[in-house]
Amino acid sequence: MESWNGVGRGLIIVGLIVAAVGSLLTLVERWPTFGFALSWIGKLPGDLSIRREQFSIYIPIATSLVFSILLSLVLYILSWLFRR
Repeated sequence: MESWNGVGRGLIIVGLIVAAVGSLLTLVERWPTFGFALSWIGKLPGDLSIRREQFSIYIPIATSLVFSILLSLVLYILSWLFRR
């Protein structure tokens, strides 16, 4: 069971990072400078939005791709830094 300690700590760190990012995105609306800088999130040309009378669906395809590329770059840089 000792091998699970590292996994548990990693999950706690990832959870804290996700909570911090979520808090920042929630508070960003109160700061006009950051709100304007992040206003493109969810409004890219590849994001699908379908609205009907009693139904609406939003599928952020392009935003997901941008975040995936950015996260991949960050993780690649971090792995390159810690490999040394």
